[in-house]
Amino acid sequence: MIPEDLYYSEEHEWVRLDDDIATIGITDFAQDQLGDIVYVELPAVGDTVDAGAVIGELESTKSVSDIFSPLSGEIVARNDALDGGPEVINSDPYGEGWLIKVRPVEEDPTASLLQAEAYAALTAG
Repeated sequence: MIPEDLYYSEEHEWVRLDDDIATIGITDFAQDQLGDIVYVELPAVGDTVDAGAVIGELESTKSVSDIFSPLSGEIVARNDALDGGPEVINSDPYGEGWLIKVRPVEEDPTASLLQAEAYAALTAG
């Protein structure tokens, strides 16, 4: 399941642009690889993030994995609902399982990201 209207990072995060705000989450492929997610650590609203930097952690029954920011900007929202129910990332990674919202600083924040077809090729191996 790789929605065509999103952009993707090689670290398995997705980005949905709505005007000047980017919603970020992890892909269905990533949640499947992680297994049952039991804990999420996210940055605070107001924090600034750099593309490629670690911005949080996902803990699953299998392992702990870093979350990487696919773009640079300021955190304008975090999905606080995940504090009490991180498993929604497994059941709805592209919807209710979103992680953060960022106001990007790049002129074209998707320039270094993959489109659905390229991400599908990346995960096919």
